[in-house]
Amino acid sequence: MRITLQGLAARHPAAAAASPPALKPLTLTIAPGEQVAIIGPSGAGKTTLLYALACALEPATGRLELDGVDPWLLSVAQLQKLRGRLFLAPQTPPLPPRQRVITAVLAARLPQQSLLASLRSLFYPTHIAEAEAALTRFDLAGKLWNRVDRLSGGERQRVGLARALISKADLWLVDEPLSSLDPSRAILAIDALTQSARDCGATLITTLHQVDVATRFPRVIGLRDGELQFDLLAHEVTPERLAALYAQHEHELLGAPPAPGDDGADGKPAAAMYCR
Repeated sequence: MRITLQGLAARHPAAAAASPPALKPLTLTIAPGEQVAIIGPSGAGKTTLLYALACALEPATGRLELDGVDPWLLSVAQLQKLRGRLFLAPQTPPLPPRQRVITAVLAARLPQQSLLASLRSLFYPTHIAEAEAALTRFDLAGKLWNRVDRLSGGERQRVGLARALISKADLWLVDEPLSSLDPSRAILAIDALTQSARDCGATLITTLHQVDVATRFPRVIGLRDGELQFDLLAHEVTPERLAALYAQHEHELLGAPPAPGDDGADGKPAAAMYCR
């Protein structure tokens, strides 16, 4: 999916309507099948940008086009159909605690199913082999029939990522996918995610606080205070550029987690908005 932003500005999901945009006017283009990491200190506007791309936030100013179409000029039915081509994975996956893992993973297919098929799958899951294969990519094959509330935080986060693999979406938008994972699991998860996106030709955009992982992506975008600081190939992201991007936030550059909800909304937690 091709993405075009023309002077797009947006407010954080939890911000008041009269508040200034957390994301300042931004212009860029992302080609179909491209893989992009977005980095920057807390309050940079990373989550706001991701939710704007997911058509969960209407632009405050400017224009968004997905495959040449402005989502906000579509009818409600057309917009809903377009959202069915998007997969948004929030930092905390929306997984009901008493649900089986297989049901949680297969929920990613709901936009492509009829209401009857969706209801049937709650009791008689289909595409079991696909769900198991997706979980295997994240080292979770043995958890297929477990309940979600029996999983660790890191396992729940990896289940949330496995959903992308069977979503049939053209655009994967992933917010902080590694926050609950140890370093070895983080590398396994990001490699599985990027390889799977390549395999199915999906465009992949993810926000990251792990700079070393971000540079495994071909393209890295740096945001600070809602403004674009750089848009570079990974090998062009030098220590000097990173030092400038994280000035006065050096602890985050060294791997410290951000404060919850701290992305330009005065400390308020992000609203729960999911594409799937």
